[in-house]
Amino acid sequence: GYHADRWKNLLIPCSSPTKAYFDTSDQDPFCMYNYLLDFTTWNKSIRRGFIQVKIIDYAGNTVEAQKNSEASTFQQYKRVKILTGFHQDIEKIAKISLTFSTNTLIGPKHKLRILQMKLKSLNNPER
Repeated sequence: GYHADRWKNLLIPCSSPTKAYFDTSDQDPFCMYNYLLDFTTWNKSIRRGFIQVKIIDYAGNTVEAQKNSEASTFQQYKRVKILTGFHQDIEKIAKISLTFSTNTLIGPKHKLRILQMKLKSLNNPER
């Protein structure tokens, strides 16, 4: 990785637009396309687990977000914001797919109910 503070003097005086990424990929071209997933839960009780995000365009192309390594806690009627990163950018999103998992093989399966959801591109905020 590169330390951002070492590049500060090079990036600020640039007259051309500069893109900065919150996270980088281990695959060429190494950039990540970041989105903010903002949703409100509608659970009857607290749920703990992982959210997997997929976005699909109108041609059926699918991109899956990098998985978070730590479980999140989802409380009843709470707004949650999650930073998600994709290896590819999809301009015209037709569908968003969320999968909730507790990553346990034993025990009851739980659902995470979503009241409302918004996905915002951080690389292209005009979308």
